[in-house]
Amino acid sequence: MQRRKIGPFEVAAIGLGCMNLSHAYGAPPPFEAAEALLLKALDLGVTLFDTAALYGFGMNETLLGRVLAPHRQRITLASKCGMTGVNGVRVIDGRPDTLRRSCEESLQRLRTDVIDLYYLHRWDRKVPIEDSVGALADLVRAGKVRAIGLSEVSAATLRRAHAVHPVSALQNEYSLWSRNPEIAGLDACRELGVTLVAFSPLARGFLTGKLRDVSGFDPKDIRRGMPRFQADNFAANVALLDGYTALADEAGCTPAQLALAWLLAQDAHIVPIPGTTSVAHLAENVGAASVALAPALLGKLDAAINRDTVTGPRYNATTQAEIDTEDFPA
Repeated sequence: MQRRKIGPFEVAAIGLGCMNLSHAYGAPPPFEAAEALLLKALDLGVTLFDTAALYGFGMNETLLGRVLAPHRQRITLASKCGMTGVNGVRVIDGRPDTLRRSCEESLQRLRTDVIDLYYLHRWDRKVPIEDSVGALADLVRAGKVRAIGLSEVSAATLRRAHAVHPVSALQNEYSLWSRNPEIAGLDACRELGVTLVAFSPLARGFLTGKLRDVSGFDPKDIRRGMPRFQADNFAANVALLDGYTALADEAGCTPAQLALAWLLAQDAHIVPIPGTTSVAHLAENVGAASVALAPALLGKLDAAINRDTVTGPRYNATTQAEIDTEDFPA
């Protein structure tokens, strides 16, 4: 697989987002299935594995520690702090003492003495970003973290943080149907030498072309609360899929591979981290690194799925208030 840079690391161009092995889209797979998927990712050349203290309230880090600790030198291990589970409730807390304690807990769960890339999962607006990033910088100086990142923050916040300590990665949602980084984030990343790590690059399953009915979502599936998956909005969005899958046929790849190849073609400093619980889908996603898209096809894709053709905002109002990323006018 082609390689890309994240701070001091060189990683495979497509990483693995591990969230849904423990969290978010209904019942997680049993340990044996999750273990098989993680080991298959290693076999396929994936080197960036992305987790967080929040995912499964620590269970995802525990899973990765159990499975990947014997392969620690082969991977770039990323985790996140600043949003965790406290007594079964999700809490955003960016106070320096909290972040330092969270790091110690993550190190234990991950069975490692250092986290390669450690993100502030959400900016806690009650705490100056300089204070939270200062705590992460302390962890770098202590040898517990090798590089730091931010998640779901704006270009302005990224610049403020970068002035305190170099930021290696900005993890924001980016895909054909979520173009928010194009407002300012991508330009800031290029200016500062920061890699954009794109989460939900397959639009939470929509860009696989296979998700055409949301009635079967698990009761705990987080997409149930997302406007684009609500009945009227989703019906309008599904109408985009026939044209989109026809473009995948034209490119000679699957719809999922088309979405990932589009992202890779946007900039050499973008690393998508699709997640999956399926070994077959994992292999399909990794195969996108070999898909080359002609400029004319890229133009057709941009015209087919973009901020004007997609119906509904990215998040509901409550979730939107918790994040700092730029948003397009309603």
